[in-house]
Amino acid sequence: MKKILVTGAMGQIGTELVPYLRSLYSVDQVVASGRRIHEECLFLTAGPFELLDITKSEAIAAIIKKYNIGTIYHLASLLSATGEQDPQLLWKINMNGLVNILEAAREADCSVFFPSSIAVFGPDAPRIKTPQDALTRPTSIYGVSKVAGELLCDYYHLKYGLDIRGLRYPGVISNAALPGGGTTDYAVHIFYAALKSGHYTCFLKEDSSIDMIYMPDVLKGALKLMEADPGKLKHRNAFNVSSITVTPRQLAAEIRKQIPDFTIDYEIDPVRQAIADSWPDSLDDSVAREEWGWNPNYDLVAMTRDMLDVLSKKLQQE
Repeated sequence: MKKILVTGAMGQIGTELVPYLRSLYSVDQVVASGRRIHEECLFLTAGPFELLDITKSEAIAAIIKKYNIGTIYHLASLLSATGEQDPQLLWKINMNGLVNILEAAREADCSVFFPSSIAVFGPDAPRIKTPQDALTRPTSIYGVSKVAGELLCDYYHLKYGLDIRGLRYPGVISNAALPGGGTTDYAVHIFYAALKSGHYTCFLKEDSSIDMIYMPDVLKGALKLMEADPGKLKHRNAFNVSSITVTPRQLAAEIRKQIPDFTIDYEIDPVRQAIADSWPDSLDDSVAREEWGWNPNYDLVAMTRDMLDVLSKKLQQE
């Protein structure tokens, strides 16, 4: 039986996607990979694990051959805020790495999951309920790389018949791994601060409205899309998905329902704020709902309750 390869397994999504897939299939069926092993992610090495630099095409091909890989979840990338500090490095990792993955997948006839982002939309796109096929003219290098990645994935499907699918994720909220340099990182850090000190200083304005998604829905959506009947997919990749539209002020108010003394103030990071201001306030995910049955389980209330419950237990054990 062909196996699954996850690149970027030590990242925020990868650290939860690998155990999720291993629980559904088997430990040996899912190969995790990353450029380095992080101490807090040693649990990923309980199953197959390979050190992998995705800018090295030969290394990708070797792993595919070694494990008889049939599906690749390609998560390895630099994120928005980090990318603005070194645009050339972001392009090298995000774009050159994607080309290498697609070429290796083409040669081995692998299916590919490629995550895109709300960052593909720039200030010219409709801000409220941005439609699936809205203009993509981003102003961040991360957004530019994701638009280019979407087009490249479409090309490989049209040119070579490669089975490539993907989602445009909004900000991701997780109770397991900390985020790694994204514009929406505040939506995770705020929960830790609320439980540890009762106060959080936010780097975005209080009324910055951005779509979010809770990690269980991230995992569920990726798998549901990859298992969808290809005959029903009019779009192949870059489906808008969303479940929570929230501002820092609204998120703080929801946390305050559980932690009444929680307080928040603001010290704006101009780089991250500029990126956030260029993104839509909310996404229209009706196409994903129609074509493959997207239906998230978590809204703001359910996500906040679960985050605080899980993190409070986690912090008590530290």
